[in-house]
Amino acid sequence: MPLVRMDDNLISLLVLLAWIPLRELPGLGTLLNVAIVGFAADATATVLPRPHGTPAAIGYLVLGLVALAFFDALYLGAQFGSGPRDGIMTGLVRLTGLPIAAVRTGIEITVATAGWLLGGTFGVGTVLVALCMGPLVGYFLPRMAVRLPAVAADARHNP
Repeated sequence: MPLVRMDDNLISLLVLLAWIPLRELPGLGTLLNVAIVGFAADATATVLPRPHGTPAAIGYLVLGLVALAFFDALYLGAQFGSGPRDGIMTGLVRLTGLPIAAVRTGIEITVATAGWLLGGTFGVGTVLVALCMGPLVGYFLPRMAVRLPAVAADARHNP
């Protein structure tokens, strides 16, 4: 398995096109997400030992799912720009007023279904990610968000 998969980066760039109708703006976090997340995931997979037995595999799955949601909320909370799929989530939350958990779950189910229809595998891990990422990100994000000071209207017009 190559350390840098260009197809992942190309898909990320294509997903960014969905931001146009949502009026999402990229930031430093967007660029870093496209450039290094796939590489970091591949590099981590090469150094992590393979789980031995079902309990260890379940532990990896649960720990990985919670860590993914936590770190997703952590980087989104920094407000330096979201990754491609996260930008769709934040744009839909802003436009619809729906909770993060509902929007993210809808996105995860849509992506899992599309992957399955394209011939991908569909197992317990897929179902857990699809059903749990939304509620977990919805739980962690408000606790991780950096509160930016509001700019008063008169300060914007009278520097």
